[in-house]
Amino acid sequence: MSSIVLGVGASHSTLMNTHWDEAVHTDRAEAFRVALMAARDNIARVRPDVAVIVGSNHFRGFWLDLIPAFTMGVGEVIASGEAGTPAGPQKTDPEFARSLAAELVEAGTEVAVSARLQIDHGQSHAIQYLLDGIDIPVVPLVVNVFAAPLPKLSRCVELGGNIANAAGRVGGDRRVVVIASGGLSHRLPWPSDWSAPAGADEAFLVEAWLNGRGQWERYDKRRREIIVAAQPAIRAEFDKQFLADLERGQLRRYASMSSGEIEAVAGNGGQELRTWLVMASALGFQPGRALVYSPMPEWLTGMGVALIEPSERLCGGGSL
Repeated sequence: MSSIVLGVGASHSTLMNTHWDEAVHTDRAEAFRVALMAARDNIARVRPDVAVIVGSNHFRGFWLDLIPAFTMGVGEVIASGEAGTPAGPQKTDPEFARSLAAELVEAGTEVAVSARLQIDHGQSHAIQYLLDGIDIPVVPLVVNVFAAPLPKLSRCVELGGNIANAAGRVGGDRRVVVIASGGLSHRLPWPSDWSAPAGADEAFLVEAWLNGRGQWERYDKRRREIIVAAQPAIRAEFDKQFLADLERGQLRRYASMSSGEIEAVAGNGGQELRTWLVMASALGFQPGRALVYSPMPEWLTGMGVALIEPSERLCGGGSL
């Protein structure tokens, strides 16, 4: 049977790739990059055979014509390559992915499956930094965090627990690392209600979300301009509390929060914390270790990195 040997949570931002030289808080930016490297070294240390990457999709592989709550890539995985992130086909393990998806459905947390899944920086950012030089296949698990109605946080916790149980029933003795990509607090300049956009920018984004399938590049320049022009809305106190709860093994308490409550305390981008709950649940909500917290208004996001292991052994990184 297979087993989960490490959980990693890490924020993502393509502005880290494209606007590094424009960072004002260079010490925070460097601390975040060092923490990513420490997390990468911890992944290498546990010698994984496969990485399940739980992340979001920013309307480059999913569109308003069809957005399941949870989707697992069980065949080809193709990265969009926007903003300097990895592009093209990624290394996969279809046999493991299909078996894992089947076990999850059997356990009662139905996941949609895709035999040709297009991912974006919601997962390829993790491939770029956390799996740098680690030649293992990836199994993407995309969580809908942008197009309401969103899956309940309690359902994400249930999914994570079932991932751990399902891995234990899949043959092959694979060593599995579970990576959560997204968060922490941030606000994207996206319409809160796609059916009622306010202003020309929101109307453009809704058009891109509706019509981007197969031609997302057509919309990418302007949507990038809209993102870069956005004003940061980082909630550092919430982020630090969230990471402190991770260290105490108490992230389960967030499962009772509604989408509205999450947005109120962490912004609409805070909905990505669902991915962290999936990962933490897959690790049994063991106490973890926060390697860094870097509030980066230049990247619009509170950037964090953390580890959770099945045991208490943790190494590398810094502190809050």
